[in-house]
Amino acid sequence: MDNKKDQDVFVAGLGAITAIGNNVGECLASLEEGKAGMGAIRFLDTVHRQKIPVAEVKLDNEELFSRSGSSSRVSRTALLSIIAARAALDNAAIYNISSLRCGFISANTVGGMDKSEKFFAAFHSDPQKGKLRDIMLHECGTITEWVADQLGIFDYVTTISTACSSSANAIFFGARLIRHGMLDLVVAGGTDSLTKFTLNGFNTLMILDQQFCKPFDEERNGLNLGEGAGYLVLVSERVAASLELYCRLSGYCNANDAYHQTASSPDGTGSYLAMKGALARSGLQPKDIDYINLHGTGTQNNDLAEGIAIRRLFDPDFPPMSSTKSFTGHTLGASGGIEAVFSALSVRHGLIYPNLRFHTPMSELPFVPETLFHKNEPINHVMSNSFGFGGNCSSLIFSKV
Repeated sequence: MDNKKDQDVFVAGLGAITAIGNNVGECLASLEEGKAGMGAIRFLDTVHRQKIPVAEVKLDNEELFSRSGSSSRVSRTALLSIIAARAALDNAAIYNISSLRCGFISANTVGGMDKSEKFFAAFHSDPQKGKLRDIMLHECGTITEWVADQLGIFDYVTTISTACSSSANAIFFGARLIRHGMLDLVVAGGTDSLTKFTLNGFNTLMILDQQFCKPFDEERNGLNLGEGAGYLVLVSERVAASLELYCRLSGYCNANDAYHQTASSPDGTGSYLAMKGALARSGLQPKDIDYINLHGTGTQNNDLAEGIAIRRLFDPDFPPMSSTKSFTGHTLGASGGIEAVFSALSVRHGLIYPNLRFHTPMSELPFVPETLFHKNEPINHVMSNSFGFGGNCSSLIFSKV
């Protein structure tokens, strides 16, 4: 457990690429304008085209490659990661990272599976076909290592893969390394691209909505898969002293209810413990939270479990809340990083995001999500939830500097 003598951790830079924007500015404009990123499948080679909507980044691999600044033909997951991570470092405007103890802690769940799928399709038709170099970046950790090399970060590099809580866990692990004086700067977050394996797997679970998802709506039918990457540049107090900052990472907690491999506990035990623990870490009370960025996938099980946990912790005074997955889709290993970027922007600019397509309140819950975009609100503390398969649940709290 961290102790109170440890230093604060600050957010100095943001980077993101999602279905609603190729950078943070474009994402923010889409959030304000209510423009969702879901649509028919364009780039993924699958039998589900025209059947299942997804939230793809609106650039093909060649366009991503041209923006990546790389000379290597790597997987889509790696291309999304380097674009967002480099943007975060550029945004932080720290030009002497070689003089700092730096870490790159990145999450993903699919690794280079998009390349592997293409290789095996060719290989199965003819064992003499398929390029072995296409599966060199299959493993999740190789994505992180390749991006770290591109960024010039070598002091500490590691990969987190805990399903949908992956990049939230990457962020608070990075924060702990800074708090304990082991690193000065950490680029933390996550990336994931759409693959046939992912789409087929979620379709088999029967939790994909055939229409655009409706998180926290009584008539919700499931989630829309998405892709993208989101990273924060976390810095120590010493480094922060000379920078313009977005906010402070004041609280974080991971809990695991171990209820089921692919479902949350019906009473929201893991969700409740994660949120409660993040509040304890930050020294805040539930009434201090001004906005919650919900995990809010749109599935029957997840939204009810998260909602019950929120009711248990915040009743009767519920802060504004919404699920930005109604814009970006569920980006899996990248979701916690992307939503951390949105949460940091919320604190910095006083923003509350709308929960798109919400119409009917859930009968089990005494609150409803926000449906309008608000700016210049008095936001001091934002909670961001990321709850994954296996009951691996994490909450982050971002606070005004």
